[in-house]
Amino acid sequence: MLYVSTRGEAPPLGFSDALLAGLARDGGLYLPTLWPQLAKDKIAGFAGKPFAEVATTVMAPFTGDDLPRPALDELLAATYRGFRHKAVAPLVQIDDNLFILELFHGPTLAFKDVAMQWLGRVMDHELRRRGRRATIIGATSGDTGAAAIEAFADLPQVDVFILYPRGRVSDVQRRQMTTPQAANVHAIAVEGTFDDCQAIIKGLFGHHEFADRHGLAGVNSINWARIMAQVTYYFTSAVALGAPHRPVSFSVPTGNFGDVLAGYIAKRMGLAVARLLVATNANDIMARTLATGHHDVRGVVATQSPSMDIQISSNFERLLFEANGRDSAALRGQMAALAQGGAYALTPRQLAAIRADFDGGSADEAATSAEIARTWRASGYVLDPHTAVAVKVAREGLARDPATPMVALATAHPAKFPEAVKAGCGQEPALPDYLADLASRPERQQVLPPDLAAVERFIAAHVRS
Repeated sequence: MLYVSTRGEAPPLGFSDALLAGLARDGGLYLPTLWPQLAKDKIAGFAGKPFAEVATTVMAPFTGDDLPRPALDELLAATYRGFRHKAVAPLVQIDDNLFILELFHGPTLAFKDVAMQWLGRVMDHELRRRGRRATIIGATSGDTGAAAIEAFADLPQVDVFILYPRGRVSDVQRRQMTTPQAANVHAIAVEGTFDDCQAIIKGLFGHHEFADRHGLAGVNSINWARIMAQVTYYFTSAVALGAPHRPVSFSVPTGNFGDVLAGYIAKRMGLAVARLLVATNANDIMARTLATGHHDVRGVVATQSPSMDIQISSNFERLLFEANGRDSAALRGQMAALAQGGAYALTPRQLAAIRADFDGGSADEAATSAEIARTWRASGYVLDPHTAVAVKVAREGLARDPATPMVALATAHPAKFPEAVKAGCGQEPALPDYLADLASRPERQQVLPPDLAAVERFIAAHVRS
């Protein structure tokens, strides 16, 4: 399997090279040259199988000869062995034909663990095989950073630098990044927004001399290996609800667009997905884009669902590329317009193709709190604010099509956002025992301005390689 850049000006790479590169040299994102197909009987056979076994079948076509099947089996078995629920991603029914897919049973209580625990292991495997070191960099709106630090802490082949927007993540999210004491991890609080952090990451990769000298590798969902791992839980949950014999819809809390894109990829591989609902909070750029065909960046508003406080959703570029017949030249024009003017128009072909699979919806702060309260009263289930956005949009989707099962992705444990949860339903969710002392652990962080040069200097001064 070869991987091509969405912007068409970087050479195709094999899986392992794309894994370590993260972002393509031309600034684009990697996608496979073709979508593997899984037959209906193969998909039906996933019923009752362990999550890691399904993951191996789903992911093997993407890794190809770069990662022999026994090595892939071993890495995935190790990845999911430590999750707190045997199913890894269990389903819970909360209403008629409405289900919650719990993705927060990993070590940092967020859906990012499903992919990040895999990414840490496969990158370490490949670096050891090549006798190389790497400098891992990432931007986070809350959960990616903690998941990356947990996955890469103390690995001898890597140093880890995670950027997050100061004051715009929850206390639990911040402490999960700033309290680990591993010498190879560094939490950088940027005086700006997540979009500022993400722009710095892209700037670091774009500074090729710096990137090559320090062996930069990305762990954001710009890294294809992250998206690839997330495809698995669409298969396991849909099969549990009757796929491939009946279609299933999904409502996905959306920030950087990677999680919902994984659902689209599952559909391209043969999964019976009816609709993919892009659920946004008050920062509703993706819902507006689907409604109008115009992508227009506005200011970011801080909300109780901070992981969705994003205006530039990097992974949307992958969908734009696919929806326009993989026209790299047209995509480069759109990305240039976004960089220069903060807006671009979708082509008619893009808009029609995207609307064929996706619907948009949003929940402002009042609606998010109301959904937390409603779900608690109706079913006794406690939602975190991100999941509440997805459930509110899911209910709207069910009203349009009540016969199709609807799955709302629960992307974080409610204890990561205790203030929002308590305000919504009066419950104060507790952290698991192994994190009970999180608030008393000493913190380590570096505060920096939203400046590429300042971040480069900090990395150069602290990288061990």
